[in-house]
Amino acid sequence: MARQIARGVEQGGLEARLRTVPAISAECEAVAPSIPQEGALYASLDDLKNCSALALGSPTRFGNMAAPLKYFLDGTSNLWLTGALVGKPAGVFTSTASLHGGQETTLMSMLLPLLHHGMLITGLPYSEQALLDTQGGGTPYGASHHAGADGKRPLDQHETALCRALGQRLANTARLLGGQPG
Repeated sequence: MARQIARGVEQGGLEARLRTVPAISAECEAVAPSIPQEGALYASLDDLKNCSALALGSPTRFGNMAAPLKYFLDGTSNLWLTGALVGKPAGVFTSTASLHGGQETTLMSMLLPLLHHGMLITGLPYSEQALLDTQGGGTPYGASHHAGADGKRPLDQHETALCRALGQRLANTARLLGGQPG
């Protein structure tokens, strides 16, 4: 999903950077390398501070964002104190194992800290035809994916279209707000 949103961002004329957050546990935090061995780099507060727009994603865990993302967001108080994220566009995305596994509540749980930071939430309007046609994921709160019980169901055409639409919407909004030239 993140790669499809990044494609949409780039179609909207901005550069996309993929980041992840480290797993959390007392043992993992103490011994985890500062750079992951594979995959995207770990997100930093500077990544948030310097972005023109933010797409925030998490798997659904009992209708909520996953603990590592919550832990990362809980560490953004300095950005809140300085207003570093105020006025930046943001959108959210999630993936669930079951069709009614809490996609919308997970998206809302990610939106709450972004609203506290003063970010401008983009969402997905119903003018996106895929939002009306989807039989899997997709909500007006953000992009979503129904991965199936085994987690192996690929993104379908509607979920892919909604991810790209979210990315384009973020890029276009950032450009309109003067975040980046287009």
